[in-house]
Amino acid sequence: MSMKLRTSPHLISDRSVERIMFHVVLALLPICAFSVWQYGLSALALLVTVTASCLFTERWLNRASGEASTLGDWSAVITGLLLALTLPPAFPLWMGVVAAFVSIAIGKAMFGGLGHNLFNPALIGRAFVQAAFPTAITIWVPAYASQRFTEFIPSTLTLPFMMPNDNVHWVAQASVDGFTGATPLARWKFEHFAYPFEDLLTGAVSASTGETSAVLLVACGLYLIARRFMDWRIPVAVLGSALLVAWVFRMYDPVTYPPIHLVLFSGGLMLGALFMATDLATSPVTPVGVWIYGALIGVVTVMIRYFGGLTEGVMYAILLGNALTPLIDQYTQPRVFGTRQRRNK
Repeated sequence: MSMKLRTSPHLISDRSVERIMFHVVLALLPICAFSVWQYGLSALALLVTVTASCLFTERWLNRASGEASTLGDWSAVITGLLLALTLPPAFPLWMGVVAAFVSIAIGKAMFGGLGHNLFNPALIGRAFVQAAFPTAITIWVPAYASQRFTEFIPSTLTLPFMMPNDNVHWVAQASVDGFTGATPLARWKFEHFAYPFEDLLTGAVSASTGETSAVLLVACGLYLIARRFMDWRIPVAVLGSALLVAWVFRMYDPVTYPPIHLVLFSGGLMLGALFMATDLATSPVTPVGVWIYGALIGVVTVMIRYFGGLTEGVMYAILLGNALTPLIDQYTQPRVFGTRQRRNK
């Protein structure tokens, strides 16, 4: 009788990288569909263009380096969808192509590909276009405009290196009362106006493509948690720490600081906590580390919103958490069973 000796691990699981990534794509599809329902043709064009650009860049880099195609792992699709969801629905398509190229080429390939990137690739692309195109990144239009399925938002089709087209005429026909062209966070920061709780739950505000219904975002995140494709501790730590900090400031000065529901359900906090901070390659793996990582993101997000010059801070908070992940993992390694902790000399 022959015997085969093999090294551990001996347990076999069907939870491959491709399978996990595929289910993340499935979880993102309802969010994308709802964003198209909110903003119409421009949101659809942005999602398709950015995702296709990510796939094209990934394949081009594969061929340039002589490697086999990595399109089958679904990571480029996830990067494209998440990147498009962080952009305004009126964002010019050619700028979306630039953001996609930066996300894949600099945010992912430059570090060695999937699993080696230090930062979330979609947020690298988002950070680049925020610095390169500060005007276009702050163009907001109302959700549920009456002509959204028959007309593109004018700035969507702006030619390369041209100023974004004027959206005033399009907004004037939108049939949305009280539209100001500002996100909920911006309206509170500059006008101290708080959107009703139900508007934030249903996405009836002007915001980025992925700042859809908070209920839908949570439902899609719970799907991944139920399938054990997401570490539930990270979004709980992010949202819990943001909730605690917002509650403390609100109790201290309810006039200056926004209501708690505005902190949790506006901006990109829900999308970031559920689908970006939980990125397997850029988040800690130790049990204690994930709590520290999530709490850091939640606290930094609120601090930037309250005291920074920007109205939103989720992107920078997650990128900071990504940068600190190796350090967090290093200092939160659990004690090996049967050994004693080393004493620091």
